[in-house]
Amino acid sequence: MNTPTEDLAPAVRSILDAAAERPGGDGRVSVDARPLSEAFAAAEADGRVPVIAEVKPTSPTTDGARDDDPVDLAEAMVAGGAAALSVLTEPEHFGGSVENLRRVREAVDVPVLRKDFVVREDQLDAVEADLVLLIARFVGDDLADLVTAARDRGFQPLVEVHTREELAAALSAGAEVVGVNNRDLARLEVDLSTFETIAPEAPDRVTLIAESGIATPADARRMREAGADGLLIGSAIMDAEDEDASGTGGDVAANTRRFTAAETEEEV
Repeated sequence: MNTPTEDLAPAVRSILDAAAERPGGDGRVSVDARPLSEAFAAAEADGRVPVIAEVKPTSPTTDGARDDDPVDLAEAMVAGGAAALSVLTEPEHFGGSVENLRRVREAVDVPVLRKDFVVREDQLDAVEADLVLLIARFVGDDLADLVTAARDRGFQPLVEVHTREELAAALSAGAEVVGVNNRDLARLEVDLSTFETIAPEAPDRVTLIAESGIATPADARRMREAGADGLLIGSAIMDAEDEDASGTGGDVAANTRRFTAAETEEEV
């Protein structure tokens, strides 16, 4: 599978150019990961939709930024029922950092995904996390080696795909957790039918995550009905207007709860 970049949106090309220049870690990490499967099972047993809530200060597809303490946001998301968290560590375009992830993981007891654009093995060593994102389109023929390298360090690799071809490559690489991105990175357009098209091709053994474009509880239910084991939700949770008076991210907790309770409560 090749990885053409000329058809990517300029913002995405810029992110990849920056990723190629980003250094790796100072030494090889070894992770004792919190299992995502157990976190999802616990959420299901509690009647919650398994949601990976994303601490995302900003992005090329959103307006403005949040400067809340990421730990406050993470704790509010967990209070809202999030089964796991995703923390952006890409600094130039998403306002993230490895320090944010390190602090969040120390503060919560749910699995934490490192959301970044990893393109080389040494970049896996930047920080410990429970899961690490590998985007099939961007790593191409190196995918299988990166999946193996991630597992050797103790990470659970979450392989992101957008097409049937990429899903096939992810399965061939041994991916056990697959995220289907509803956003087309060539044009940054979102279409929830992307997940609905690709999900039937995934075997039952795979934990399937629907990513991007989940803006309402109705969207959450739609993705679950299409076969999503879990949902990765960022902007719809992060776009809460202001923290509550206690300064603990009350709106973020409420926004998270809208999605984790999507199958048990009527949408208002």
